[in-house]
Amino acid sequence: MDPIYVTGHRNPDTDSVVSAMAYAALRNALGDREFVPARLGHLSDETKAVLERFGFEPPVRIQTMRTQVRDLDYDTPPALSGAVTLGRAWRALQEDQSIPSIPVTNEDGTLYGMISPNEIASYDMQSINNPRVEQIPVFNLLSSLDGKILNEAGYLTDTISGEVSIALPTSNPNLIFSGSDSIVICGEQPELARRAIEMNVSCLILSQAELPETLRELPTKTCIISTPFDAFKAARMLYHAIPINRVCRTEDLESFHLSDFVDDVKEVVLKSRHRSYPILDENDKVIGTLSRYHLIKPRRKRVVLVDHNEASQSVPGLEQAEILEIIDHHRLADIQTGSPIYFRNEPVGSTATIIAGMFQERGLMPSQKLAGLMAAAIVADTIMFKSPTSTHRDQRMAERMARIANLSLDELGKEIFSASISDDKSADALLFTDFKEFHIADHDFGVSQITCIDSSRMLERSQEFFSVMEKTRIERGYAFMILMLTDVLTEGTHILFLGDEEIIHQAFGVELKDHACYLPGVVSRKKQVIPMLSALWG
Repeated sequence: MDPIYVTGHRNPDTDSVVSAMAYAALRNALGDREFVPARLGHLSDETKAVLERFGFEPPVRIQTMRTQVRDLDYDTPPALSGAVTLGRAWRALQEDQSIPSIPVTNEDGTLYGMISPNEIASYDMQSINNPRVEQIPVFNLLSSLDGKILNEAGYLTDTISGEVSIALPTSNPNLIFSGSDSIVICGEQPELARRAIEMNVSCLILSQAELPETLRELPTKTCIISTPFDAFKAARMLYHAIPINRVCRTEDLESFHLSDFVDDVKEVVLKSRHRSYPILDENDKVIGTLSRYHLIKPRRKRVVLVDHNEASQSVPGLEQAEILEIIDHHRLADIQTGSPIYFRNEPVGSTATIIAGMFQERGLMPSQKLAGLMAAAIVADTIMFKSPTSTHRDQRMAERMARIANLSLDELGKEIFSASISDDKSADALLFTDFKEFHIADHDFGVSQITCIDSSRMLERSQEFFSVMEKTRIERGYAFMILMLTDVLTEGTHILFLGDEEIIHQAFGVELKDHACYLPGVVSRKKQVIPMLSALWG
């Protein structure tokens, strides 16, 4: 089955990452084995420390939900070596006539060309006017004719070339063959066979006939082969003994990789007249073929969203994916679905609180490590239960998870917030560790939050932050940018702001000095900053 990705928002925080991991673990434990936890960005130092603390590997990182070639129900016909006979290629094409062409590969599995009934028919028609073959490997010829070698010269021959002749009655000797550069097909015609052997023709093919012992022992360079086929079929199969790399199409090849996006593939296909296109893996090895009808209804990637329900915060290409569920604790935003889905949104301080409750609802006790992980996520997202978004339910659930994990919430909180800030991290890295983009009433803006236990150290780097914020504001076309330096110990937030200062003044009733101010008691972006801006703009 194709995976169902469970993912949090961009620039993921600890709650986003842990919620994805916990929900995937819950569903898989209940028998749904397709759920895969994922993330949309780099992990913060805080999240890395939490994962290492409880012995978990980071979730897989995904870049997009856009439909790719790997999501199509493409064909997987045999990929034939260029040395394979034309007859074998024809049989492969006839086994499944819904496949218009099959790939021809080099020895290492990379693409050499494509072969279809068109190339084979064209070659057959040319063989009528030019009944000559060049350098057919004897192995190929014996396989195509179901033949066997009758003389010593045949075992010393590796390839066969010449003009093909089907023997006529001996009364017309001039119409049969005239030199050694010939391939002669005959039946029970001993005298004609003797003549061919004595002339050292390239190859003598005996069709449903035996060769007298006396003729086998004649000194000759002729390769003598017997076949159970009649003369006409033997002639046609002889032409079909050539390697397909001489006939297949090698020019104007269009190929696609598994990672190519279907939108881009459609543009190429619309400009091309081919009926089938080879598909390559990441090592350029051929793994299948794609036709136009595969593009009509591609399988969409499946995804469960946790800790967000806003398109600008979600995975790129979400509009092409099938959203199965949303589990969140934020305001309702703008994500739309084509059909009803399971949507769970609760007013708690952490998405991990909701998912821990789902373990309880389903009667499934999380492991000691997973319980510790969820406790850490709740503590991180509620800022040790000091955030206004924090509820009694968050604290009770975190305490329950802590008991299962046999740990102290106070000690865990100190570990988490000590790991979140590092003096050697760049201002750019700190700014985008927990960054979210918003679109409210035609205002596009970004809000970053750095939670720490000593905000004074961060304020010393204000000019570094302003420099990165200004660059980001210009590049992304934001109306303004906000950086929240939230201090766990003082339970307040220093605001660094770029844009129209009147906005901050009206929203929070404070005056800014040097594009900065302090908001006592403000620790939540979701419940104390974004709602004030939303109310300001109606």
